[in-house]
Amino acid sequence: MRSASKFPVTKSNDQPAELLLDAQKLTVNYGEVQALKGASLSVQSGEICGLVGMNGSGKSTLFKAIMGVTPAEGQVLIDGQTPTQARKLGLVSYVPQSEDIDFTFPVSVRDVVSMGRYGRLGPTRRLKAADRAAVDEALERVDLLDLAHRQIGNLSGGQRKRAFVARGLAQGARLLLLDEPFAGVDKRSETMLVSLLRQLRDAGAGVLISTHDLANLAELADTAVLLRNEVLLSGEPGAVLAPENLVRAFGMNPLGGSGV
Repeated sequence: MRSASKFPVTKSNDQPAELLLDAQKLTVNYGEVQALKGASLSVQSGEICGLVGMNGSGKSTLFKAIMGVTPAEGQVLIDGQTPTQARKLGLVSYVPQSEDIDFTFPVSVRDVVSMGRYGRLGPTRRLKAADRAAVDEALERVDLLDLAHRQIGNLSGGQRKRAFVARGLAQGARLLLLDEPFAGVDKRSETMLVSLLRQLRDAGAGVLISTHDLANLAELADTAVLLRNEVLLSGEPGAVLAPENLVRAFGMNPLGGSGV
């Protein structure tokens, strides 16, 4: 893996950053198709890392390998824990491109967000006062408190995405993984999510986010990773998104022009 010049990431209180995600040499094969080849990347506390690559480059597979839901060769540590341990401890929250939820099922927005507290509850799954307060706070932060009792399928695409991010907030995860969170959402939801991710970053969380919005990536992310089934480059967004690098990842410059 070639690296652009990296820079140290620190929390907003100037405390040294902690390594929240350490993924090393992840390889995933689907039969004879190699979806990932020796992919390595890291995310620190107080950092937003943008994952960039064309469709089919392995971004969603990488997320699933990090979460431990897709078998992979290599090693993943999340805040020093295995993916299974990290999920049990509520250290990581994952928002995939599309949630495996029956949107016709009579489950409310509050019910969905409350799922983020389940790891803290006993076998009865009964919310305590502190759990309900955490759910309310998460709903308020994504501006869905007034819609808390609405059936989840009756929300817009942007509102649904905000609800699933709120689930991660209620969970109190240290690392958030978001796979194309801006796809198909309205501008208001996108602006709100960007603001929220920055707040979480400033509070010391780590965020790994895949996006096709290359034009605004430098404003959103502190670091960037260029993926084409393997990590081509990682580092400061401006260096990673240089035209010659985009040609390697996309076969052309998606920001305009031939790139070379």
